[in-house]
Amino acid sequence: MDSLVNDYAAGLLVAHEPPCLSLYQPTHRHHPENQQDPIRFRNLVKAMEKSLRQKYPTREVQPLLEPFQALADDHDFWNHTLDGLAVLGAPGMFRVYGFQRPVAELVVVADSFHIKPLMRILQSADRYQVLGLNRGEIKLFEGNRDALDEVELAQGVPRTITEALGEELTEPYHTVASYGMGAGGPAMHHGHGSKKDEVDIDAERFFRAVDRAVLEHHSRPSGLPLMLAALPEYHTLFRQVSHNPFLMAEGIDINPDALPVDALRDRAWRVVEPQYHARLTGLVEEFGGAKSKGLGADELAQVAEAALAGRVATLLIEADRQVPGRIDDATGRITFDDLARPEVDDLLDDLGELVLKMGGQVVVVPAERMPTRTGIAAIYRF
Repeated sequence: MDSLVNDYAAGLLVAHEPPCLSLYQPTHRHHPENQQDPIRFRNLVKAMEKSLRQKYPTREVQPLLEPFQALADDHDFWNHTLDGLAVLGAPGMFRVYGFQRPVAELVVVADSFHIKPLMRILQSADRYQVLGLNRGEIKLFEGNRDALDEVELAQGVPRTITEALGEELTEPYHTVASYGMGAGGPAMHHGHGSKKDEVDIDAERFFRAVDRAVLEHHSRPSGLPLMLAALPEYHTLFRQVSHNPFLMAEGIDINPDALPVDALRDRAWRVVEPQYHARLTGLVEEFGGAKSKGLGADELAQVAEAALAGRVATLLIEADRQVPGRIDDATGRITFDDLARPEVDDLLDDLGELVLKMGGQVVVVPAERMPTRTGIAAIYRF
């Protein structure tokens, strides 16, 4: 699957030659539930084709649909899905993203991609990463309140002390296996000429290399809080050398391999949950204060004009609300329409995209935490 974080940060989803095809569906991780997923996907592709043919000739429709149809026939792909799926296509572009939470079934054919579900995934305040660490090996996990999965380390991030230090490793006779993160307890060190101070020097240099690489390749691109899961002595050393501003003050004092992933998620969410609620509460209170001073609004027309002028610093969008229509790129005026028609998207989605283009932040909020009934709440810069 493609990297949503990298594509989003690079602006890949912002502007493409139309038509832009957006398909979303919930998926399942295990048999037998996942057997229905490719069938549902094919049905959504048929709905997409029907919408396309309202405006475009067959010679243009078929090339757009071919990668979707190929994905429908990829049996290996459907045996390794997560909880939700997004597939985006446009002339010369095709992307597939897997999610750790379900998304509602939806097909949109429009002049731009429908990205609100992607914004919800990326901007959700409940996302976090966990760095599993011992003296010789690391693992990285990403999760939310519902799921936690190990993620593939980016190129340039050392998985083991041998990868990090190479020939500079003080104890050349140690093998990677001697540092393993097995659930049986702390690894035994054996080899020729090992000394405790040399081991500590190697561990410190390894932790420095890990800290730099994780910050550059994972923390900065994602912007997610990073929780450390390690034995207490490794917490102390890692925090002494770390320069990662995303590293959380509170962590998990345990060898992460000693816990099943579900148990690790439970422990992690206990740490993250209070911060998640505090962030949402803070945003809601900030909106209330801004609106009382004339620096906030919840009416679509007002917010659209302000967004076009670059006045919106923060936009809260209700997670599951849709308002079909268009925004005039020149004036910011809105018109309501039918989402089933080609070129028509969700106004809330378009507003979020516009705010991001203008350098604002977008936070997709559960309905029960929204401070308004219109589906949006904007905090202005001026």
